[in-house]
Amino acid sequence: MSSPDLVLDVLCVGAGFAGIFELHHLRSLGYSVKVFEAAEDIGGVWWHNCYPGARVDSIVPVYEFSDEKIWKDWSWSEIYPDWKELRRYFQHVDEVWDVKKDIVFNRKVVSARWNAEEDRWLIRSQDGFVISARFFILCVGNNSKVYIPDIPGLDKFRGDCYHTARWPQSGLEVEGKRVAVIGTGASGVQVVQDVGPHASQLTVYQRTPNIAFPMRQKALDADASTKMKQKVYSMIHRRRRQTSGGHNFSSFPKNSSDATAEERFLFYEDLWDRTGGLQVYASNYQDMRWNRQANDELYQFWRSKVVERVQSPRVQEILAPQVPPHPIGAKRPSLEVTYYDTFNLPSVELVDLAQDPIVEITEKGITTAAGGEREFDIIVLATGFDAMTGGITQIDIEGTDGRSISDKWAKGVRTYLGMTTCNFPNMFFIYGPGAPSDANGPTSIIQGEWINACIQDMMNKGLTRIEPLREAEEEWRQVVAESMSARLFDAPTSVFLGRNIPGKISEPLLYFGGIPRYTQVCREKMENGYEGFSRTASFNR
Repeated sequence: MSSPDLVLDVLCVGAGFAGIFELHHLRSLGYSVKVFEAAEDIGGVWWHNCYPGARVDSIVPVYEFSDEKIWKDWSWSEIYPDWKELRRYFQHVDEVWDVKKDIVFNRKVVSARWNAEEDRWLIRSQDGFVISARFFILCVGNNSKVYIPDIPGLDKFRGDCYHTARWPQSGLEVEGKRVAVIGTGASGVQVVQDVGPHASQLTVYQRTPNIAFPMRQKALDADASTKMKQKVYSMIHRRRRQTSGGHNFSSFPKNSSDATAEERFLFYEDLWDRTGGLQVYASNYQDMRWNRQANDELYQFWRSKVVERVQSPRVQEILAPQVPPHPIGAKRPSLEVTYYDTFNLPSVELVDLAQDPIVEITEKGITTAAGGEREFDIIVLATGFDAMTGGITQIDIEGTDGRSISDKWAKGVRTYLGMTTCNFPNMFFIYGPGAPSDANGPTSIIQGEWINACIQDMMNKGLTRIEPLREAEEEWRQVVAESMSARLFDAPTSVFLGRNIPGKISEPLLYFGGIPRYTQVCREKMENGYEGFSRTASFNR
């Protein structure tokens, strides 16, 4: 690799919550820091996710930075903001923290090599720009590499075809159009309920039923926001670090078997009507996570709610089959407003891919085994991501042994504390594999705090290299596996296990021991002299 165009202390990749946080705080410590961002502006997933209906599934003010300098002059209009409001929020963040001056946009990192002589990373972008950085921090998130299934003829379609995470920034007119949506995960649900009333024909291709909960959306006026800031904002920001999922709610401290059938039913009803959202599962009885009988009972309660809203018995069974497709919580629940009602519209059709699989994409539309060809103007690929690992492995990062990170993880992901991996010194990642990365995104900035403290300690002590030990990495792999083994995660297409990507090894990808326990373990490793790491100083420093 050629000589560097710029020498830095730290290079971060990605300008979402994590990348912006790292830039702001490392810069305040006096280090030279830049962020490379492939998109045109800040916001991370909220720059890419501009498809119809896109909005967050975590409530505010849980889903935001905790710095009072930011939130004191910012007010949300809804408890579940959409992508437009989130973009405005990130512009406000820039006004307060002045981050854009150190972010290079439209610059995609494509490769990185470790320079052992200088204990530095040489990092190249797609335009040939080369950075020499002491530390390399990947803030690419867990949903940055889109997954597009290998459907025969996909390139032949003459209409508009887009993945939800690569939606045209200028938008796409759907009014009066014939639209197909392939996939019914979180983005599929949002697209369907938004597009359904406007398309002349909407056909939804479902692989796996989505166990979606009601989004009890609420408007927030200025007075309500002011009162919340005065009374609870700081408390909420502290509280989210004390809960398992990084929200402001926890599981109910009682087993379902300790309640009567009547008590359980009324409890479910209360959660459903009063709060809705992720709380329907996350604030439920604590044994909902490992007791299949309890989980199945909640599923049947959920199913009864869906059946009430869907008119066609056939569609009822496809959307909410009598036999659960997987335990509730085995896949992150989605939130909906009118998703199930949309299937009552005469212009909306549901195709069960388990019974009628897609054969090919044609110039005019989609052909299935039993249903023949349907013609469309627009095909929406709501097919998800190569989650947890894909954002990292899509970059050609070569470690000290000459192997790429992609090769290393091909037969099993190994990390230490969900932030580092052996043979890749001075490289950190946030909200990736081996960490509590299903938790509320902004809460996972606790990883950034640990990384920043580590970098500061190394700089103060003249240390130039940190790398996890192989045995520590293997031990953490077992910790991650054990954190998932006691819970109900067996879903055929589970993102948590990597099963949504054909050919990807099925394995535990996330730490489910909860944010408090994770924070404690990371702190203990630090206080014990960075236990599990090798830290050295280069003679060439």
